[in-house]
Amino acid sequence: LCMIFERVAKLIAEQFGVDESSITMKTSFEEDLGADSLDIVELTMMIEEEFDLGEIADEDLEGLNTVGDVVELISSRLPE
Repeated sequence: LCMIFERVAKLIAEQFGVDESSITMKTSFEEDLGADSLDIVELTMMIEEEFDLGEIADEDLEGLNTVGDVVELISSRLPE
């Protein structure tokens, strides 16, 4: 999970213009990063490319509130 987190944190830092070291598993997209739905869609596309996941369904995105939620989603989709 650590490697996934580092890659996700890097993407988030780039997209939201925040310091990578300020991102934790508990960082909230809406509260901490001020993300709106368009930001989430853009980030999702970046994650799909970065991790070669194919398309992530909208239903899967609904429960994603924190960076940790995203890391868990990615790890559940990657081959062991």
